[in-house]
Amino acid sequence: MDHHHHDHADHDHDHAHRDHHHHGSHGHSHAPANFGRAFAIGIGLNTAFMLAEVGAGLYGNSVALLADAGHNASDVLGLLVAWIAHWLTRRTPTGRFTYGLRGTSILAALFNALFLLFVVGALSLEAVQRLIGPEPVAGGTVMLVATIGIVVNGLTAMLFASGRHHDLNLKGAYLHMLSDALVSAGVVVGGGLIVLTGWLWLDPMVSLLVNAVIVVGTWGLLRDSIGMALQAVPASIKPEAVRSFLLGQSGVTGLHDLHIWPISTTEVALTAHLVVGAPAASDAFLGTVSRALRDRFGIAHATLQIETCPAACLLAADDHACSVLGDA
Repeated sequence: MDHHHHDHADHDHDHAHRDHHHHGSHGHSHAPANFGRAFAIGIGLNTAFMLAEVGAGLYGNSVALLADAGHNASDVLGLLVAWIAHWLTRRTPTGRFTYGLRGTSILAALFNALFLLFVVGALSLEAVQRLIGPEPVAGGTVMLVATIGIVVNGLTAMLFASGRHHDLNLKGAYLHMLSDALVSAGVVVGGGLIVLTGWLWLDPMVSLLVNAVIVVGTWGLLRDSIGMALQAVPASIKPEAVRSFLLGQSGVTGLHDLHIWPISTTEVALTAHLVVGAPAASDAFLGTVSRALRDRFGIAHATLQIETCPAACLLAADDHACSVLGDA
């Protein structure tokens, strides 16, 4: 049996690879370079706000504000990790890291999801302790600082809003900042109700409700980032649809060893063995199939191995390549 291994070999295929970023929201679409500026602005805003909170906490003798300053320090760390990963995805591939360091964006999304859940867990524990033993809340000062927090976190979240649908790493940064805007909003509402009613238990109760909302929002990020880390097929791609498409190509009589996996939070790769009954498929055929995989499914890195299998071979059950044609 002849084996012809085609890996981005022909000029049509290369042309398709160069043009890929114009197609598919979930394909090989690098986020625009201006997200580097978004990260810089977000980190700058949150660092300034954190220092202001430390100053206000020390001046007003408020443990709550100092605790929230620590929480905002975690935001800066989360944004910093996401920014580093965003930058590393653009590093040139090397002999050892043949895909470059694009996988760091998956690790950053996973870190942000786990870190956010850890912070929420710590805040929830504190809220439960405050429910058991309510403490006086410096309503006015806390409400003022929390209002500024809504603005800072809301603006930072907006910087990443447009990228969250295409890049799980940017979605992680977006959810992190949006959740903090929610926390600040909860603090304002809780502080206002306490001033009106004097019910101290409202503060931790609002905190627990906000935390529950954050867990629900973060669960999807955690699930998707773990899936990517384990090289699962991205949720936006239906494996059976890809299989049917490849088997439907002219001259293709079988398919095996089909693998689809993410190499970053924005890029998807595919490898497959296509069995053809006639002479080996041409480079033009590979270019056409590769472009179609990119445009229809957002799969930009396609490597197809062509195997020729004579008609008589298709009837031979003991031939490995012909007996596993329908096997993935």
